[in-house]
Amino acid sequence: MQIVRRLAPALAVTSALALAGCGVLTEGEAASGRSGSDTIAVGLYPLQYVAERVAGDAFRVENLTSPGGEPHDLELGVGQTAEIAEAALLVYVDSLQPAVDDAAEETATGALLDVADVVGLLPFAEEEGHEHETEEEHAEHAEEGEEHDHDHGDHDPHFWQDPLRMAALGDAVADELVELDPDDADAFRENAAALRADLEGLDEEYATGLSGCAVSTVVTNHDAFGYLEKYGLHLESITGITPDAEPTPAALADLQDLIEADGITTVFSESLVSPKTAQTLASDAGVRTAVLDTLEGLSDETADEDYLSLMRHNLAALQEANGC
Repeated sequence: MQIVRRLAPALAVTSALALAGCGVLTEGEAASGRSGSDTIAVGLYPLQYVAERVAGDAFRVENLTSPGGEPHDLELGVGQTAEIAEAALLVYVDSLQPAVDDAAEETATGALLDVADVVGLLPFAEEEGHEHETEEEHAEHAEEGEEHDHDHGDHDPHFWQDPLRMAALGDAVADELVELDPDDADAFRENAAALRADLEGLDEEYATGLSGCAVSTVVTNHDAFGYLEKYGLHLESITGITPDAEPTPAALADLQDLIEADGITTVFSESLVSPKTAQTLASDAGVRTAVLDTLEGLSDETADEDYLSLMRHNLAALQEANGC
């Protein structure tokens, strides 16, 4: 069931409107939850893609993460905070971008759609083969002064690697936009249905393309691809959930053994993250490297791509690496 929270405290609304340079809400806008804006603010690219496909020309979509930026590290400037304050709808993934979480609570005046409430995020523990730090280990490391900047909680936020979960988000965004703009309800529903058809087709491409692979194990830089395990893959990561973490020598040695034992041909580095760690492991193990796009954001190199094309590039890379 979709959960949408609307913020109404007078002080929060007044502060946000002052920051955004907005006027006073009309009674009709206040009753509907609208801020009088035609803007949808989103935390990162996959949410932008869905919002743009569903909204069409009725709303302008603003991505809070700049092209080429690392979404996990997002810090909001004055302009981005103003965009959140004046947006009719904020779409975000709770715990993925703490700055956006804080703004959702303290600054937003429009509707809030937390993706975690509508797509069914998987607990890390349910992703076979993924070993993550226990609470005791986390506390022990914290006492030793080690930093853990990307605390996603117990659930894997990288849901966009599953096209069907992206389709569920499209349906949820359509529901929100119908409430905000009932006059365009039919268009939103049709757009969401067209998006779902494309994503269901992509899901079938993955299911067919990754069947019967010679190798089922995939080694990536960080733990951003766990949702691909639905297609029969087994994902292992070098740095865990933190893209720029430093792996221990023992972890690298274990991965070298796994690469040899499973006949793995490729270690995947990622877009938006330094490839150095993946390249070092691949060199030590005597295998090649390739790139998987995390789809967390577009860059100069992928500016002409979109979610569907990038997912297909990833599929082709996985098929080549794993002999599918």
